[in-house]
Amino acid sequence: MPTVFRQGPYRFFFYSGDRDEPPHVHVERDDCEAKFWIDPVRLERSRGFSGKDLNRI
Repeated sequence: MPTVFRQGPYRFFFYSGDRDEPPHVHVERDDCEAKFWIDPVRLERSRGFSGKDLNRI
């Protein structure tokens, strides 16, 4: 899970085996994780993040 970027408590990363899906990035903080499609940017799924956190991300 190579880290692409860190911003505050958030870690942005990808799985090298996710080749059968559109370009996307995973974001985690503590026990929370979300997945965002890149083009266009939109939330694919989220576990544990509040709406406020998702807006911040």
